[in-house]
Amino acid sequence: MRIRSDRDAFQNAMAAWYAEARRPLPWRTQPSLYRTVVSELMAQQTQIKTMLPYFERWMKRFPDFESLADAPSEAVLKHWEGLGYYSRARNLHQLAKDYVAMDPKPVSAEEWRQLPGIGPYTSAAISSIAHNHPTAVVDGNVVRILARLTNDERVFKNNGEAVKAFTELAEAVLNSENPGDHNQSMMELGATVCLKQKPMCTVCPVFRFCESAARGNQDSLPKIQRKATEQVEIERVWICHEGQVLLHRIPEDAKQLAGQYELPKAFDLGLAPSGKPLATKTRSITHRRIREKIFRLPAEGVTLTSEHQWVPIEAVETITLSGPHRRWIRELLANGNKSA
Repeated sequence: MRIRSDRDAFQNAMAAWYAEARRPLPWRTQPSLYRTVVSELMAQQTQIKTMLPYFERWMKRFPDFESLADAPSEAVLKHWEGLGYYSRARNLHQLAKDYVAMDPKPVSAEEWRQLPGIGPYTSAAISSIAHNHPTAVVDGNVVRILARLTNDERVFKNNGEAVKAFTELAEAVLNSENPGDHNQSMMELGATVCLKQKPMCTVCPVFRFCESAARGNQDSLPKIQRKATEQVEIERVWICHEGQVLLHRIPEDAKQLAGQYELPKAFDLGLAPSGKPLATKTRSITHRRIREKIFRLPAEGVTLTSEHQWVPIEAVETITLSGPHRRWIRELLANGNKSA
């Protein structure tokens, strides 16, 4: 295993490449503990190119732990709107409150893991980048790099199993003198060169260490079993009445999207739409492929639950909607659907 036997050479190659090739991301060009924390939580489940404008907007409104801790939850969720997986915003909000109150402050990965929304990967990233704490990060990018470098052809049941399997190796090859840059170099390599499909091996700084590239089977690694795609169909309704639109407010104790608004599901209102829908939308969430049909229905005869509210059309932009629902509502209103 060349990266173990030639560890110093591997570390030097990664360091030299990262110094030249790293992207000028805002939390790198203007580094701080707070910006590192925000970027790491935003990057969970979201691609860097997607999160960049949200990061800039967030930093203008909440420039530090104190301003975020003092902010109302509605403002926090509103500034997260469009990023999805809103539990991250709630965790970040609570983390800021906890961090401001803590004395002493967390430094090690173990200490950071005690805070909301911080798991093994995120704690390692924060502690190594912000505190120079020698802990290796291991995520899908790092697993892919290490599996290819070592030509590891084991089949893993899921990502979590693969992460556990490669953690020891990641720690063994970590540059403990500069763990933050080493970890970022591994993440950068996986994001820009050692890609899932069609890896750019000709420009890889550690190509000479790669045992799978020598055998020509790097495209097949790592071997992780994927869940079968689940097809889901949902019928939603578009009901307008006297300048208001009917929306469903998700309960505060819900595990996902708590407190946010969405177009109501027909089933929840006891309705069974027929005919041609106003629109049909498709999206994917993890292994689920979701098709949602939106039907226009009249307001008469609709029996509301406590979770359904009439919202003035002019107030729609001020409430917190998930990204897809906001796009759909804007589209429906732009197409003249202001009445049932």
